[in-house]
Amino acid sequence: MTTATLNRLKRTATKARGFVQVPVKTYRQLLDAAIPTYYLTGKAATDLDKLVKEGLREHAEGKTRTIHSLADLD
Repeated sequence: MTTATLNRLKRTATKARGFVQVPVKTYRQLLDAAIPTYYLTGKAATDLDKLVKEGLREHAEGKTRTIHSLADLD
């Protein structure tokens, strides 16, 4: 790394009140633990499965459209 890069990292770490270095494996475990996982059962799971299946079918048939903003839904 160049001196400029190191100085930029030092300033960023100082502004952020520190810097933590962890192995990639540990980082991924922390990342996975930070995102909640929901497991649906019963009617909620069945309804969601039907909704996803219908959406995938419509996408495969070309019935969906690409939008760039929620304003495009009007």
